[in-house]
Amino acid sequence: MKNIYLPKIVKITKIEEQSPTVKLFRLAPADGGSFEKMENGLVFEPGQFVLVGSFGYGEAPFGPLSSPYEDKYIEIAVRNTGGNVTAYLHSLKEGDKIAVRGPYGSGFPLDFMEGKDAVLASGGSGIPPVAALIEYIIENREKFGRIYLLYGAREPQELLLKEKMERWKEAGIKILLTIDKPAEGWNGYVGFVTDLVKEIEIDEANAVAAMCGPGPMMGALEKVLRPLGISDRRIFVSMERKMQCGVGKCQHCTTGSKYVCLDGPVFYYDEIEKNWD
Repeated sequence: MKNIYLPKIVKITKIEEQSPTVKLFRLAPADGGSFEKMENGLVFEPGQFVLVGSFGYGEAPFGPLSSPYEDKYIEIAVRNTGGNVTAYLHSLKEGDKIAVRGPYGSGFPLDFMEGKDAVLASGGSGIPPVAALIEYIIENREKFGRIYLLYGAREPQELLLKEKMERWKEAGIKILLTIDKPAEGWNGYVGFVTDLVKEIEIDEANAVAAMCGPGPMMGALEKVLRPLGISDRRIFVSMERKMQCGVGKCQHCTTGSKYVCLDGPVFYYDEIEKNWD
């Protein structure tokens, strides 16, 4: 029987500064092998999470942001919150080894999203699950309609994955970025992520939305997406929440009647509405 608590030891093969508080980590199997693929050919489903950490320091959940087809490594973005796990991860160097468990939970409904226009939205460091979804879409570009990424942060240096965005643009992803207030050298949008919705053109009868970020942002987005014809059952939310066991045993991630680790972390909007952290 497979031990669901048994981690895989990985080696950090790349560390990249993304912002003053966020680092990107590329993690490869320490034995030089590959991550196991599922029957659908994916290492994980965009929106799923892994638990990353080390013995003596603990674990924390992260949504992989790399292509779910890539089996030689996964990438995560870690914001240093000052806690034991994130502070420890930020102290590591390339070549160091840590532990990974998962993937766990449910991802975005890929089959349902195919053939539709998609509005993908995120704020701050919540972009990894959306980034993995974009990587999936790029690999299957002919199966999707118009794709928009609406992404906001407090200031320009807090916008993550800028290098990846250049490749996404080349693949036909329309990217709209915004910051909270004017900043020197910034010529893009200023304001809330919700303000970017006026810049999109979608097939109202055949569109979906996927988002991950602060609860108030996602609640405000729903209010402007619904008038466009995107109902709550076509808005998918990736919840960020403290998780420990990852498999529905410890109850740390309950929200209302749901377990984020088992029932999510991706939910229909109306399943999770008002249950924000």
